[in-house]
Amino acid sequence: MSSALDPYVPNWGRMAAAQVAGELVLQDNVLHLPTSLGSLRLSLHEFGLRLRSGGDVRDYGILCGDLEPLPLTLDFLGSGDQSQSRLHARTATGEELLVSIGHAPFSFALYRNGRCVQESPRDGHFVRHFRLPPLARHDDRWLLTLELGPSTPVYGLGEKSGRLDKRGQLLRSYNRDALGLNAESSYKNIPYAWSPDGWGAFVHTPAPVTHGVGYGPWSQRAYVLVIEDPELDVFLLTAADGAAQLAQYTTLTGRAPVPPAWSLGVILSKAYYKDSAEILAVAREVCERGMPCEVITFDGRAWQDTDTRFAFEWCPKRYPDPRPTVEALRAMGLRICVWEYPLISVKNPLFAELASKGWLLRDARTGEAYRYAWDPEPFGAVLTQLPESGLLDFTHPEAYAWWRDQHRALFELGVDMIKADFGEQIEEHMLASDGSRGDALHNIYALLYNRCVYEAAQRFARDGAFLFSRAGWSGSQRYPSQWGGDPQADWGGLAGNLRSGLSWGLTGAPFYATDVGGFYGDQRDPVLYVRWLQAAIFSAHLRLHGIGPREPWSYGPEAERLAMQALALRERLRPYLQGVVEESSRNGLPVQRPMVLACPEDRSAWAFEDQFFFGERLLVAPCLEPSGQVTVYLPAGEWVWLDNGQRIEGGRSHTLTLPLDRIAVFTRSGNGIPGF
Repeated sequence: MSSALDPYVPNWGRMAAAQVAGELVLQDNVLHLPTSLGSLRLSLHEFGLRLRSGGDVRDYGILCGDLEPLPLTLDFLGSGDQSQSRLHARTATGEELLVSIGHAPFSFALYRNGRCVQESPRDGHFVRHFRLPPLARHDDRWLLTLELGPSTPVYGLGEKSGRLDKRGQLLRSYNRDALGLNAESSYKNIPYAWSPDGWGAFVHTPAPVTHGVGYGPWSQRAYVLVIEDPELDVFLLTAADGAAQLAQYTTLTGRAPVPPAWSLGVILSKAYYKDSAEILAVAREVCERGMPCEVITFDGRAWQDTDTRFAFEWCPKRYPDPRPTVEALRAMGLRICVWEYPLISVKNPLFAELASKGWLLRDARTGEAYRYAWDPEPFGAVLTQLPESGLLDFTHPEAYAWWRDQHRALFELGVDMIKADFGEQIEEHMLASDGSRGDALHNIYALLYNRCVYEAAQRFARDGAFLFSRAGWSGSQRYPSQWGGDPQADWGGLAGNLRSGLSWGLTGAPFYATDVGGFYGDQRDPVLYVRWLQAAIFSAHLRLHGIGPREPWSYGPEAERLAMQALALRERLRPYLQGVVEESSRNGLPVQRPMVLACPEDRSAWAFEDQFFFGERLLVAPCLEPSGQVTVYLPAGEWVWLDNGQRIEGGRSHTLTLPLDRIAVFTRSGNGIPGF
């Protein structure tokens, strides 16, 4: 059949549907199906179904759960040519799983306790049963199509700043230095989506995946997955609602550990404090003004020489001995965060040293250490052009251990946490020591980088391991926390940054922080800054960061007063938040819970995508308009404002106009919050 996807998936060419073409073999509770596209393996598990090709996806440690298949029973239906087959299994709780398999072409329908959870799409064609093939392969990529009901919503797919319900969207799981959060490109992608209709689909791969989620030019009735991996490994999850879906997904890929209590305090940052005098002056003013603050940050240029970074060395011109500065900050009660990225300037002697050991990614065309050339377009008067750089090869065991252990001196000096930036720079001709190259390495590089730096914190941090990272992939939630990189400093940037965090949480990553005030394009708008901070205090982690100062007083005395009011509320909520993060570590739920997750039985609530529950007991409606207008939907029941206990009716929406000193946050009547 000719492809409907050619204009959107380059080089897809002609797609032939998989046909079962031989005898089925049941071995060790795995069904082996010979097909026209090669061998397929199908197994049933407590979570649902796993479908794999004959080979195995390269193991990068994405999976960490129990993958033991359930005992299977196989029988055949239909005519004597065995054109249909059926697998049965029972879970530990006695529930029945059944998958019916069509042979010509290969198709499936998955049932749990008699309910069809997911199947090959019923989107037919005038002259054939399937408009798009249920399963196809072309060269080094696979096509898998799944059914979408007429109004089925779909959530997940990582950090995306558009609508939380991904239906109708064309999205790509491919990490990019997105230079903001205004488009589909994003820093953190996960090829896992789920629906409150009771199914989830997770592609176990390091490779890019394109998702046509009821995307009209392809099919409004199908979820189309284009998987750019020569091997296929897909998990279909069968949990009934969002909370159970995230529990299944994080059972497979891991849950976040509880972050140290100090990480829940304010993290103050700026791109960047230029020298010791400036950062110490800011720290003293923080103390003098009584601002709640736990951590202050040395961003990239704050402690590294831009021409020679990154090499774990303080800029010798500004910090010939950094110890007095670090000790002075710690004496003020502040913890220290330092920035890093996994690139080493060709101008640093370390580049040649690591290249000679084979510890840098190589150029597959020349065999030499790859020299990454930065795109000059984002750099200008504010950001200094960066030199060509090599990238550490985290697939090389010795290089990985060396990078991890280089952090020891930083932690011994008095550093408390690492801001692990970048990780999206893998290009087509880069080659790793394990043979990975190009797109096979591109996404997984962030996971390997995150893991290495988090392990350093586990080994050497004196008061609990904590990591801030920008890029992420499946499994990155195990190395918390993440921030939403580089939002624009305007009202759209605020909304996009919040939605990105909510989408990340809907993909099994519980902890997130925005850049309060916006990263770039700051117009010194005190109303925007206050509203951003008022929203951000209801996130797992709280960071004030951007190009230029983000201290409250830098926006004027009224902004300072209202910001301090918001920060005081955050401090009062920290005992409650501590309980929430502990719960998130146990069950995989995010700290910020969109309405589809918090109210699975109230479909009316799902449409209100900019509001969320903070833990189980607080409902927050961020103000995203300079006018102060907010429309909030309160589920059925009795609700009260958190600030004064005033009652407000549930089971309906309210359009409110908030003065700048008020936040739309509510709790159910009688649902006590510690400290209130």
